Amino acid sequence: MEAVTVSPKYQVVIPKSIRSEMDIKPGEKVVMFEKDGIIHMIRIQSIKDLRGIFKGMSTDGLRDETERFT
Repeated sequence: MEAVTVSPKYQVVIPKSIRSEMDIKPGEKVVMFEKDGIIHMIRIQSIKDLRGIFKGMSTDGLRDETERFT
């Protein structure tokens, strides 16, 4: 865990170890939100980057056949 300082303009620098681990590049966009007093930061990925993310996923057993409309 690394501490960062908030500048007078409310800016923070993402520590190098985290940038390297997450492979964050200059100009990339992130979403920041607060939940239960914790600030979360999530990198926005393009649709092209998400292609194939669910490859091999099975939908068997997710929903009972009796729940479906006939």
